[in-house]
Amino acid sequence: MLASGLPAQAQEVLNLYSSRHYQTDEALYAGFTELTGIEINRIEGEGDALIERIKSEGQNSPADVFLTVDVGRIWRAEEAGLFQPVESAALDKAVPENLRHPEGLWYGFSARARLIFYAKDTVEPGAIKDYEDLADPKWKGKVCIRSSSNVYNQSLLSSIIAADGEEGARTWAQGVVDNFARKPVGGDTDQLRGLGAGECDIAVANSYYFVRLMINPSDKDKGLADKIGWVFPNQDGRGTHVNISAAGVLKYAPHKAAAVKFLEYLASPQAQRYFADGNNEYPVVPGVEPNEALKELGDFKVDPVNVSVYGKNQAKAQMIFDSVGWN
Repeated sequence: MLASGLPAQAQEVLNLYSSRHYQTDEALYAGFTELTGIEINRIEGEGDALIERIKSEGQNSPADVFLTVDVGRIWRAEEAGLFQPVESAALDKAVPENLRHPEGLWYGFSARARLIFYAKDTVEPGAIKDYEDLADPKWKGKVCIRSSSNVYNQSLLSSIIAADGEEGARTWAQGVVDNFARKPVGGDTDQLRGLGAGECDIAVANSYYFVRLMINPSDKDKGLADKIGWVFPNQDGRGTHVNISAAGVLKYAPHKAAAVKFLEYLASPQAQRYFADGNNEYPVVPGVEPNEALKELGDFKVDPVNVSVYGKNQAKAQMIFDSVGWN
């Protein structure tokens, strides 16, 4: 849909294709227009559908910037040749090297950690510590996790391929399948609800889904967060897997200067606060603090691997999922 209610005096425009679907981003976009006078025309949709749209529009595409969630999707756009490299000292300084494309095709602007959660009434603190522990036979019939078609899990397995090799990742995936409490169903919040309902003892979900349950639960989820403990995995090793929302300037962007300004704005302290406060995501720029709810989860060590690896390993990850029957 197109953004509305923007200042009539705006002289420049930016055409943004976005798969972020958070209403709290309205303040993010309005802040850019207020700061620069550049009006944002926004089209929203699912990430893969927008990629196909940009491909079909070709050189005539009006799109300047593609903004999406998860490295897997930004990598698909990269593989389709949709981006042009950006040279920006401001972006290179602000965005950590492991959270951006090595050649400036895209940059990460917010992060989410993929955590292990557990039912407090059945699992002792410290009983599970690492992603690899999810495959331990002692958790047989106790693990809730999403489908392999979910890009968050594809990126998680891609990171395990990077850490443990393909055979190690295959062994892990088979172990997790053997430990399923039920067939994968629903989204991340549904995995957390499985803990509250006694369907499982262990679950995997992104950090911001749990924070939502902490600070703004629906009526049916009130009190759920109090029953759940959390683990930042692999703190004694490589660190916790994080994923990003990322954006890049498109190859045929008709408003390239405005597009670069927009990316630089997303890395500004002002915009980073919108990400943190609006959707409970971790800011990527050093020095910008998480919101109070995320702080309550605690500090943690991040896996330092460049997130572009998640995209490169995505096809291997899906083959592994298919081979072990993780549907």
